[in-house]
Amino acid sequence: MLPQNRPPGPPLDPDHTITVLIVDDHAVVRQGLRAFLELQPDLQVVGEAADGTEALAQAQALLPDIILMDLVMPNGDGVSATRAITAAVPSTKVLILTSFSEDEKVFASIKAGANGYLMKDVLPPELVKAIRTVYRGEAQLHPEIARKLMSEFSTPAPTAPKHDLTERELDVLRLIAQGMSNKEIAENLVLSEKTVKTHVSNILQKLHLSDRTQAAVYALKQKIVEG
Repeated sequence: MLPQNRPPGPPLDPDHTITVLIVDDHAVVRQGLRAFLELQPDLQVVGEAADGTEALAQAQALLPDIILMDLVMPNGDGVSATRAITAAVPSTKVLILTSFSEDEKVFASIKAGANGYLMKDVLPPELVKAIRTVYRGEAQLHPEIARKLMSEFSTPAPTAPKHDLTERELDVLRLIAQGMSNKEIAENLVLSEKTVKTHVSNILQKLHLSDRTQAAVYALKQKIVEG
């Protein structure tokens, strides 16, 4: 489910320094991360950004190996920034570092091209390990996120027939499976967010599902949208 078409990083070389860009709207968080990461002999923080728009500009200018990306920021959220960066700078890998574990954000981040998803409660040594892992081109997920996704994909797809959904609900479901938020779906289908929310609620009720991740998995398994 994590992107498989990104260029793999080279094997870890004791003489190579992994360059890191820190993206977070809180200066104290950025400073704390920088202070710790720069204690590592193989890591170098080459820049900081306070929002998604600045992150894209910094990524294009600095070409970092890894970006530590927060999700909820003003002037460009982390999901949109991840999508733009993975398209513009494919050599850079994005590791989400956030306080949010909601299904919508997890699935949207992975669909946007993130190579990993960690919670901010991760222990510092585990964060360093994750950076090195993602640099090598391997996926890295917080245990809570990994359990959630593995559980969803190991569960047989629901058998509710697709024709229970209206054409508009199918449109919404396809966009959920693409990792879009309610706001993005509303913009794409020219609907209000309130209407989209109603459609999402109807989809979950009709398919007997509990959340958006299950709905996205259902859409993929039933080939309503191609994975």
